[in-house]
Amino acid sequence: MTGVLARAELVDWLLEPQDPAVRAAALSRLLGRSPEDPDVVAARAAAMRCDPIASILAAQHPQGWWVQPGAGYTPKYRGTVWQVVFLDQLGADPADERVRRGCEYLLGRSATSSGGFGAAGAGRDRTPPPSSVAHCLNGNLLRAFLGLGLGDDPRVLAAAEWAAAAVTGSGGVRFYATATSGPHFACGANDRQPCAWGAVKELRGLARIPPGHRSATVQRAVDEAVAFLLSRDPAVADYPMGWGNTRPSRSWFRLGFPSGYVTDVLQVLEALAEVGHGDDERLQPARAWLLGHRRPDGRWVNEYAYNGKTEVDVEVQGRPSKWVTLRALDVLGPQLP
Repeated sequence: MTGVLARAELVDWLLEPQDPAVRAAALSRLLGRSPEDPDVVAARAAAMRCDPIASILAAQHPQGWWVQPGAGYTPKYRGTVWQVVFLDQLGADPADERVRRGCEYLLGRSATSSGGFGAAGAGRDRTPPPSSVAHCLNGNLLRAFLGLGLGDDPRVLAAAEWAAAAVTGSGGVRFYATATSGPHFACGANDRQPCAWGAVKELRGLARIPPGHRSATVQRAVDEAVAFLLSRDPAVADYPMGWGNTRPSRSWFRLGFPSGYVTDVLQVLEALAEVGHGDDERLQPARAWLLGHRRPDGRWVNEYAYNGKTEVDVEVQGRPSKWVTLRALDVLGPQLP
């Protein structure tokens, strides 16, 4: 095949059996297959036996943690937090005993007295303080736990309500200078200004709660996140920047997979599309930017692959990426030129 690959040809590439995790995701997200579809079931089962999922699970301690006991934010990106987040992004089977053990271990050590998910110091097997709860961490874990079948767990529900109250400034939430320093996504790491990375992560977490199951406060938080993210052009990403910075982080413009605490232009599009705002005309420049970021053959490159930082490399940085291409096709829809 020469020239720019048509969407159908790109989908065929994503459906190749040698990458079963990508295949399962493409069947579900691009072709609309149900979780019970035999092809989806077979691909997900194969993905559990292959890297990267197999190596992640092989590195797990029998008690459920990775690298060291505790809430597991460090070391990046090998700690327990990141393995659970990545397992969800890779489509790991929620029914697998090792996945359940990892989720239960982390839930028991990341839920704070405020309701939100936090992180403790390296190697400390104790409940983290409420001052460690940040929207990027809470949103990442909320999304992962919901995706891994724990939507009815009271600790997951509490984290969703904490997020909603913190975003909207309701419910008497206490704010801390170190992390969530105020309502409307204010973050201590962003000089107490609203943090767009945190907003994207928190919105992606709340988005996994079906609309009919969202409390009024959760829905208000979703609406506020949408308004905030649409208040700027994601292709420019000039969201509030602290500490005297006048240029957005370069990470905004480096498409990658898996996704840690940073956010890129594509993830803004993903988050807004998931809550029904993907067709907003204000996103046209960002969609055009995404289309312009393709290789000449129509694929997208993994520019932020975390190579050497994770338990196992998912893809090779700088090479055509099935995962980034899947993300892009999912957002652009069947109208892809």
